Amino acid sequence: MSTQAADVPHRMCIIGVQHGHPHLFHSLYHKTNSVLSLSADEKYVYSGSQGDDVLVWDKSTFSLKTTLRGHTGSVLALEYASERKWLFSASGDSTIRVWSTETHAPLFILHPHFDTDAGDLFSLAWSSSSSTLYFGCQNTSLQWFTFLPNLGHPPHQQGAPTHQQVLDKALQEAGIASGTATPRRVHKFFDSYPQYTRKPADLEARNPTASSSPSPGLTTPATGGTCLLQPNVQIPLAIIQIPPKNVIWSAHYGYVYCMALSPSIREGSDDQGGIGSSLRLVTGSGDATVKVWDVNSAVPSLQHTFDCGEGAVLAVVVRGDTVYAGCQDGYVKVLDLETRTLVRTIIVNENIDILSLSMLQSDLYTCSANGQVQRFSATFDLTASWPAHSGIILSSIITHVKLSSGKGGRGKAVLVTGANDDFIKIWDIDPPPKKQPDIEELQRIGPESQPDLSDDILVYALSKFISIPSVSGCLSYREHCRQAAIWLRKCLSQLGAEASLLPTGDTTNPLVLATFRGTQNKRKARRVLVYGHYDVIPASPKGWSSDPFTLYALNGYLYGRGVTDNKGPIMAIACAAAALLRRRALDVDLVMLIEGEEEAGSKHFAQTVKQHKETIGPIDAILVSNSTWISESTPCITYGLRGVVHCQVKISSGGPDLHSGVDGGAAREPMMDIMKLLGTLVDDQQKVTIPSFYDDVRPLTAEERQLFKVLSGVTQTPASSLSAKWREPSLTIHEIEVSGPKNSTVIPSTVQARLSLRIVPDQDVEEICASLQDHLKSKFGDMQSRNTLEINISHTADWWLGNLDDPWFAALESAIRDEWGVEPLRIREGGSIPSVPYLEKEFSCHALHLPMGQSTDQAHLPNERMSLCNLQKGQAVVERFLTSVKDL
Repeated sequence: MSTQAADVPHRMCIIGVQHGHPHLFHSLYHKTNSVLSLSADEKYVYSGSQGDDVLVWDKSTFSLKTTLRGHTGSVLALEYASERKWLFSASGDSTIRVWSTETHAPLFILHPHFDTDAGDLFSLAWSSSSSTLYFGCQNTSLQWFTFLPNLGHPPHQQGAPTHQQVLDKALQEAGIASGTATPRRVHKFFDSYPQYTRKPADLEARNPTASSSPSPGLTTPATGGTCLLQPNVQIPLAIIQIPPKNVIWSAHYGYVYCMALSPSIREGSDDQGGIGSSLRLVTGSGDATVKVWDVNSAVPSLQHTFDCGEGAVLAVVVRGDTVYAGCQDGYVKVLDLETRTLVRTIIVNENIDILSLSMLQSDLYTCSANGQVQRFSATFDLTASWPAHSGIILSSIITHVKLSSGKGGRGKAVLVTGANDDFIKIWDIDPPPKKQPDIEELQRIGPESQPDLSDDILVYALSKFISIPSVSGCLSYREHCRQAAIWLRKCLSQLGAEASLLPTGDTTNPLVLATFRGTQNKRKARRVLVYGHYDVIPASPKGWSSDPFTLYALNGYLYGRGVTDNKGPIMAIACAAAALLRRRALDVDLVMLIEGEEEAGSKHFAQTVKQHKETIGPIDAILVSNSTWISESTPCITYGLRGVVHCQVKISSGGPDLHSGVDGGAAREPMMDIMKLLGTLVDDQQKVTIPSFYDDVRPLTAEERQLFKVLSGVTQTPASSLSAKWREPSLTIHEIEVSGPKNSTVIPSTVQARLSLRIVPDQDVEEICASLQDHLKSKFGDMQSRNTLEINISHTADWWLGNLDDPWFAALESAIRDEWGVEPLRIREGGSIPSVPYLEKEFSCHALHLPMGQSTDQAHLPNERMSLCNLQKGQAVVERFLTSVKDL
C-alpha cells in the first residue's frame, strides 16, 4: 500500500557498458562472396552467398564440407527444419530449394504462385507443429506450403514401398506435380534486361551477368540459350508450385524482409510461448510495419499491425510475448504481443541499418550496417559493443559448437555473423546469468525454522513472483514490471483462471485481469473483484539481511521486497480460488484486477478500468488485502482509509542563482518567501489553518470512542493518537528542493516544496484542493513579493469508509473469526489506496479490506517480511469467505 507521496519521481538507474566483448573463436572466408544468410544444425553451419550457392561448414573442423548448388540468384534466407533434417534456401531467383542435411542432396524446388512473379524471396519461417513453410516475397505477398508427413523420408523396412512410390503418392495427395511443373511466367520487371540491350524480358534474365561471379558448375553461354547444369548439380525429386489458396496478396505495402514464429524454436531461445498455445507468425516489411498473423488455421489471419515509424523493418526476433524489430533508422522497437503496445525503443546506432538480430535467452544481439555488434540485457541495458566486421553485417545466428572450453553434450553457445567483407565470424558467448531462484533456494532454513516448504504451491509461486524486481518508480526497471505482469498472467492461468493483460499506455505498466469462474448454476453467480498491485518500491541491499529479490525463509517468516506489500496477499487469494476450483467448491466468480503502478500513483488506472469495464463485467463486492494488523497476535479487519492530496509549491525569482556575499540583503530570496508561506499552513497547535478545512469532518461517535479505547489497550497507544492517525485530517511538508549547487553561499533562484494533505470523511477532495490553492495565493499576495508563485496539485485520492452493517462485511468478519478462533479487531488506517474508492463508485458496490500481515512486517522498509502462518491462514480466510457469500 502506498502511504507516501503517490507522485514518485522516476529515477534513472544507470548501468554502465561492459567494455569486454566476446572472444573471436574462428573466422571462415567466403571467397569474394558476401554472406547473406546463415543457418545451422548439429553438425554444420550453412551460409548463403551472393554468388548463388549454399556453403556447408563442418562445426568440428571449421572446414568447408561441401557446396549446395542449384540456385541462379543470391541466397537471401536459410531455415533449418530439425525434425525433418531439411534445409530451406530462398533466393533472388524466385525459388525455394529444400535440401537433405544428412545427404546434402536436393529434395524439392518450390515456386511461388505463378500468376505473378514473386521477385526476391527475402524471408523464411518453418513451423514444426504444422509442417508448414512460410516465406515473404518482394512482391509484398505472404505465401506458404504444408508438407505431408511422408514427404522426403525414404522407407527403411524391407518390402516397403520404394522412396519414389511413397513420394509419388504423397505428391499426388498434395496435388503436386512430380519432376516438372508449369513453367514460371515471364515477368516484365523482374525478368527484364537493361534497357540498352533492347532484349525482351525472359526467364534467362535471372542468370548471372558477365559482371558477377558464376558459381562452379553453372555456366552462362555467351551466345544465349539455356542455362547449362554441370554433372555435380543434382536434379531435385520434385518441383512444387504454390497454389493460389496459399497466397495473401499485399500482406504488406512493401517487401516482406523478415519473419519469425512465436513461440520461437531457434537455438538459444528459452521461449516458453506466449498467450496460451497459439502459434503466431510475425512479419516485418519495408512499409515500416510489423504484422502479427494467427497461423493456427489453414490460412493466416491478421491479428494486429504495429507501426514502427519511418524506415523499413529489416529483422525480427521473438521471445515469449515480446517482438524485437530491427529497423532501418538504427532503432530496435520492442513490441508487446498481448497488450499490442510499443514498450521500448532501443537506440542502437542512429540512422544505421539493423540488418540482423539474434537472441541467446534474454540477451539481444544487434548487427548493424557499420559492422558493429551490440548486446543488450533483459532490461535493455547495453552490456557489450564491438566492431565485428569491416563491412555490412548481413546475417547472424546463435548455435552451439564444441569449443575447447565447452562442457556437456551440446557444446558452447556461439554467435555466428556474416558480412559483405566475405567473412563468417564465430564469437564465443555466454548466456545471461540466471537470476530467478530454483525451489531448492527456498530451503535456506535453520534448524529452528519452519518445516519443508518445497511442496507448497503458494510459497513456490511467491518465490518466483518476488524474484522479479518490479519497481514501478524507476525507469530502468520498467521491463521488469512488464515481465512481472506477464509472469503473473501465466501463473494465474496455470492456477485455473482466464487471464489477460490490459494496456495502460506505452510508458506505463499493464493491468493483469484474471477470472476464476465458479460453478455455473441456474442462479447467476456472485462476482467478487480482488484489487491488488504487483509493483514494489525500490530495495537497496543496504539494511537487508538477505537479497531483497530472493525469497528467504527464516524462523517462520518469509523475507523479500513485496512479500507483504502486495505480492504475498495476491498469491494467497489466487491460491484460495485455485484450491476451491480443484475441489469444485468455487460457487462465485473471482475477478482479480492487479495493477503495476500503485506505488507510482496509479497512472491511467481509472481510465483503463473504465475503458475495459465491459470486459471486467458486473461486480457485487470488492476485496482488498493491502495492509497489516495493528499488533502481532490479533487479526484485524480494516474499515476506513484516509484520502490524500499531493501538491507542489514553487517560488521563483525569474533570474539566475545569486551569491549571498554579493547580493545577500538586496535580493528578494525565494527561500525566505516559501518558508513564510509554508508557515501559514499550520498553527502552534499543529492545526491546519486553511479556511473551512475542518468544517465537514465527521464527528467522532460513541461507538468509535469505545472502539478506540479497546484498541488503545491492545496497542498500548493513546486513543487520541490512534484517532489522530486514522480519522483526523493532517498536513505534512515532505521536502524542499532548490536550484543551483546547494552551496551555502548560493541564493537559489527557484525553491520548490512538496506537501500532502490527508483527508477524512466527509471532506470533499475538490473543495480541499481549491481551498488550499486559494489560501496559498492569498498569503503570497499579502507578502507583496516580486517573485512568482506556482501551485500544482499532482495527485488526489478520496477517503474510504466501509459499511459495517453490510452482509459482505459480516461474511468476511465471520471468516476471520472462524479461521483464527478470535474476534477480529475493527481498525482504520491513515494511509491511502487511491483505487479503492474509485472502484466502489465505478462498480456501485462496497469494498472490503482484509489485512494479512502483522504490524512488524516492515512494508517499504529493509527486511520486509510476512509470517508463513499469516499467509496460509490468509488463504484459508479467503476460502471461507468465498464459500459463504455465494447466497448473499
